[in-house]
Amino acid sequence: MSCEHNKTVKCPCTYSCSRHGKCCECVAYHKRSSEFPACFFSEKTERSYDRSFAALVNDRK
Repeated sequence: MSCEHNKTVKCPCTYSCSRHGKCCECVAYHKRSSEFPACFFSEKTERSYDRSFAALVNDRK
């Protein structure tokens, strides 16, 4: 799978990193830590930087 910078998608992550717009790199990075990327969360929850499954479930309630 090609992992090129996707300039048509605005990355919602507020954390400063080198993976902005590189969705497959971001997903792979967070998967290694059993986390979810920012784009899975609401804007409010994303700012907490808690990428856990529990945070995702609470965010979806």
